Amino acid sequence: MLVTSDRVVTAGAAMGHLDLALWFIRQASPELAAVVSRYLLADLRSLQAPFIIPNHLAQADPLIQRFERWAREHLKQGFSLQEAASALATSARTLQRRCESVLGKSPLSYFQDLRVERAQSLLHGSGLDVDAIAAEVGYEDGATLRTLLRERLGRGVRELRANLR
Repeated sequence: MLVTSDRVVTAGAAMGHLDLALWFIRQASPELAAVVSRYLLADLRSLQAPFIIPNHLAQADPLIQRFERWAREHLKQGFSLQEAASALATSARTLQRRCESVLGKSPLSYFQDLRVERAQSLLHGSGLDVDAIAAEVGYEDGATLRTLLRERLGRGVRELRANLR
């Protein structure tokens, strides 16, 4: 079990230290985390899938790994399923199906998760105002970002920033 809250990350349960270590590696380099997780995860049989952290399982899928890299590089431009599929040399339907089966969500939902992750990082690590952060993650205004943060995190911008003090 891995629990993140603002600037604190904790891991519990047997082998939780491995989940925590992979989380830290993934923050610096998703590609390196994918390599490390392949060495650590000896058995990816479907019976074991529920016991593996979904993000690490996703990294074991080459298409999803490429999609994540593409998405992180295109947060500012916005999301287009067709453009993503084309850039990954696959069909939109294949990308949709693979995201649903590996991540349990649509490509758009995963893209929005990455936007939230990046926005939260900018809220914590930069002095940018909400409109500037919204532009950085591909939204035209701060209101849309505020709504997304409240929906996904259950907290608003003030609450997220207040937890830093």
